[in-house]
Amino acid sequence: MLTQAIVHGRIGHAYLFTGPNQIGKTTLARAFAQALNCEAEAVAQRPCGRCRACQLIAADRHPDVRLVAGEVSGRGKLTLKIEQIRSLQQDLNLAPYEGRWKVAILKQFDAANPSAANAFLKMLEEPPRQVILLLTASESEALLPTISSRCRTVGLRPLPTPVIMDALQNRWQAAPEQARLLAALADGRLGWALQALQNPDLLKTRQEHLATLQAALSGNRVTRFDLAEKLARKPESLPPILLNWASWWRDLLLLAWGNADAERLTNVDQQHSLQQLAQQWPRDCILHSLQQTEKAVRQLEQNANTRLAVENLLLHYPVTQP
Repeated sequence: MLTQAIVHGRIGHAYLFTGPNQIGKTTLARAFAQALNCEAEAVAQRPCGRCRACQLIAADRHPDVRLVAGEVSGRGKLTLKIEQIRSLQQDLNLAPYEGRWKVAILKQFDAANPSAANAFLKMLEEPPRQVILLLTASESEALLPTISSRCRTVGLRPLPTPVIMDALQNRWQAAPEQARLLAALADGRLGWALQALQNPDLLKTRQEHLATLQAALSGNRVTRFDLAEKLARKPESLPPILLNWASWWRDLLLLAWGNADAERLTNVDQQHSLQQLAQQWPRDCILHSLQQTEKAVRQLEQNANTRLAVENLLLHYPVTQP
């Protein structure tokens, strides 16, 4: 669709790429920016990936392509601020330096605070000439309707696990067992799988998150309160921890309901212990634990008291029998 827009000269002034984190939204936006400014003679062959423009954009060094990302606060919350939008607006008002188009890629625009979103809306309503705005967000509903309605939306969906596994083995030479595990854990996100392949610490961190969960499940109330206090000291680390826990509870629920197809499981390396617990705990107990975990994620997103949210969650979890 994006290629045809370039070929036929029907390029919109703003695009919104939606989908889960690490699914490829920014990668696609960057590739589109390359195609818009690629120096290849044949339009259908853009982006070539070899010319000066393509290489500079790939390295985020092109003078006419600007990547704008939010800043992380002390509480670990990502925020796109009005100062960043104003700075971008000043830059976009200038003519392109060497490319055909000036392109702005705004990562995770759903992190924009209200003042930043309103300031951007004014720019979106009256876009400067030769400017293309590319936004990424988890979903269009996370943005102001007045912003999403002015963008052409391109939704990216998770890839099937076998597709990711095949790509890891054939394109990035991952070992079969490693590719199988990473593809399952990626949950349809090729970007995450590649990052985990290149950085083994991601899997190590995941194992630590699951070990913390097991410590909570096998511990008494005192142990759980101590864990809650420890986790609450680093609120910025809680979202990925809880997402790993939710994934674990989801797999347990699938097994408890007899959906034991390995291709449907995320934590394939935990399958044996999950099967044992699926036979030990009632289904409604497992479902309740998953729901409470997802509830805690939402509470933290809404700036709830971190320690109270974690304590409440851990007290709802069942106890593992020795």
